[in-house]
Amino acid sequence: MGEVVLLSFTSAFNPTLIAVTTLMLLLPNPKRLMLGYWLGAMLMSITLGLVIVFTLKGSSAVSTTKHTLSPLADIVLGGLTLIVAAVLATGRDERYRERRAQKNEGKPPPRWQRELRRGTARTTFVIGALLTLPGASYLAGLDRLSKLDYSTVVTVLIVLAFNLVMLILLELPMIAFAVAPERTPAAIDRAKGWAGIHGRVYAERGLAIIGVLLIVKGVVGLILAS
Repeated sequence: MGEVVLLSFTSAFNPTLIAVTTLMLLLPNPKRLMLGYWLGAMLMSITLGLVIVFTLKGSSAVSTTKHTLSPLADIVLGGLTLIVAAVLATGRDERYRERRAQKNEGKPPPRWQRELRRGTARTTFVIGALLTLPGASYLAGLDRLSKLDYSTVVTVLIVLAFNLVMLILLELPMIAFAVAPERTPAAIDRAKGWAGIHGRVYAERGLAIIGVLLIVKGVVGLILAS
């Protein structure tokens, strides 16, 4: 169960979600736009998650390969996480973004960004449903959840909770706007400033720790399965 919780937090760091949330915060009436996006994202993600997890639960392949595929998945996911941490540490992502910005200079923004700027909750609902497809961390979490002997009700609740955590970067500003609509814009500006200074360092360290732990877990799992 601990792995599922960990993967729910790693899935929250979704570049698309971060970009969409940042863009919506800059538009008029962001609370309404974010609510529409959140409803669309939750509907699509929970539906797909339940289909996947119950399909895995009923698959005989899960029980016959669990002792080898799970450790290998940990090692692969850990390796990818370390690669991302290394890219952040060396600053190669910044050079890539600069080259991409130069390449796209003069080109119109993606269609989803243009649609977001129109500022309707109905539009953001559709965009949220279309952009929220299962990522690597979500699929890995569903795979681990399918191997736990939980009842149907508990499994559904865990999938729901996973999605709530996965969309936390969107939910936090929504809650802030609901509780303190006057102070939230200034607080968001301060948070952006802190993230711009310290966020990269914490992301590098966090990803490196998670990557090492996943690889160690996977190696131990392979040893025990042999």
